[in-house]
Amino acid sequence: MKIVVVYGGKSAEHDISILTAFSIIKEIYFEYYDVQPVFITKEGTWLKGEPLTGPVAFADALKLEEAPEAHFATKEGEQSTGVMINPCSIKDEDTVVFPILHGPNGEDGTIQGMFEILDMPYVGCGVLASAAGMDKIASKQLFQQVGLPQVPYVPFIKTEWNEDPEAIYNRIEGTLLYPVFVKPANMGSSVGISKADNRDELMAAIEEALKYDRRIVVEQGIDAREIECGVLGNDDVNTSVVGEVVKEVGFYDYNEKYVNNTVTLQIPAEIPEEVSHKVREYAATAFKAIDGAGLTRCDFFLTESNEIYINEVNTMPGFTEFSMYPLLWAETGINYKNLVEELIQLALKRYNEKHER
Repeated sequence: MKIVVVYGGKSAEHDISILTAFSIIKEIYFEYYDVQPVFITKEGTWLKGEPLTGPVAFADALKLEEAPEAHFATKEGEQSTGVMINPCSIKDEDTVVFPILHGPNGEDGTIQGMFEILDMPYVGCGVLASAAGMDKIASKQLFQQVGLPQVPYVPFIKTEWNEDPEAIYNRIEGTLLYPVFVKPANMGSSVGISKADNRDELMAAIEEALKYDRRIVVEQGIDAREIECGVLGNDDVNTSVVGEVVKEVGFYDYNEKYVNNTVTLQIPAEIPEEVSHKVREYAATAFKAIDGAGLTRCDFFLTESNEIYINEVNTMPGFTEFSMYPLLWAETGINYKNLVEELIQLALKRYNEKHER
């Protein structure tokens, strides 16, 4: 069987995707699978890399430039190359797609729709779950329907802001108290997210968020711990132990998470057993609410009085060897290599069950 690993992409999370692809490729069972890397450039060009019989030498080797022949660099300073392809050409017999794409055009249901049209099994959530999970406004509305507790929030779109910024300010300040967090509705990895403690900072935060999306959500800031839970399965939902993102400052942006690498993970989180049980229950409920499949990481806030609020879900979470999702499952009893294999098998199972109907 062939595994087509699709990575890169046009979103702001392009580089994170490459790191994730490098980690996953290292752990695929090459004795059972042929691995075909497919790199999507920031401009959206699809490049087919050299077929792999083992891991690449280093992460940057996965960055391909277009050339007549495909070749992976074996040492720093060399440039890897790939052959431009039509995306539809990835369709083949006995093939599973492993889309390691974060953010718009990869995690939002768009590429999942292409795989559905091509009638190929693929790892991770389907069109509906990917779209709903990616859109913070849509997911919040779904979570509200199933009774999951959330912090207050105010959504709006760019045209509303352009027509009457004062009305948006009044809506936010009439509903929420400072500090607030301003987020693009369709982004991940803290891209475009800012904290605002007053109106001037709110204006700057909104302008920053609008660089990434036309839909914006402003959330009430609360004094809380950030805890996370992994979900694995299709209709049979399994949850991991609960972990915590231990913060030395109030808010970690993209640079602190991925450039400066100052985030500390506590796994398992030091929380009461009944709180852990409730978080895992809420994670399963959120997964079902979006019609999840394969994997999802569910993020929550936990206050000092042990109140739990769901923050968001991530249908293709960071998957490097240092990322929360695989570390949660390692603590639960599934190591990285077997987790990758389980996701491939879940993709096949969902595809086969669909074709049995």
